[in-house]
Amino acid sequence: MNEKQLIEGCREGKRLAQKELYETYSRRMMGVCLRYVSDRETARDILQDGFVKVFMSIDTFSGVGSFEGWMRKIFVNCALEYLRKSDVLRESTDLDNTAELVHPDSNAISELSAAELMKLVQELPSGFRAVFNMFAIEGYSHKEISELLNITESTSRSQYTRAKQLLQRKISSLY
Repeated sequence: MNEKQLIEGCREGKRLAQKELYETYSRRMMGVCLRYVSDRETARDILQDGFVKVFMSIDTFSGVGSFEGWMRKIFVNCALEYLRKSDVLRESTDLDNTAELVHPDSNAISELSAAELMKLVQELPSGFRAVFNMFAIEGYSHKEISELLNITESTSRSQYTRAKQLLQRKISSLY
């Protein structure tokens, strides 16, 4: 089935279409979930919740824009909902010399694989990781992040800056 047929089949409640949609997108959406939570079991729970929401709200997909992008937004929101409920966004990590930016060697960055970078992002404290993912990867503004996470814009900016600093230090120490 092509994407249009999958969507239509899911709208009609056809289990085969739902299964194929899950098999087609579950790996990519699991990657989204793992960017927000480092625990694989929690990510699987978020993945399951996300697919339930996709199937329940598939009628709201207008067909305009990317279906995968529409789904990704649902999974990001599920992950953020989990983080808000867990109150991990209020966690704070004290970093020495937070004003000082470490600039890793550009060769070090080019030697990093996507998997290695993903592992480093997963090691970030939850609040840093959420803001970093939303700003650097998903493209949300700090204003949008503040509204979605119920934090101030300055907190969003601060968490993003600290996440970058921590990643830069980790990259520098690896290479």
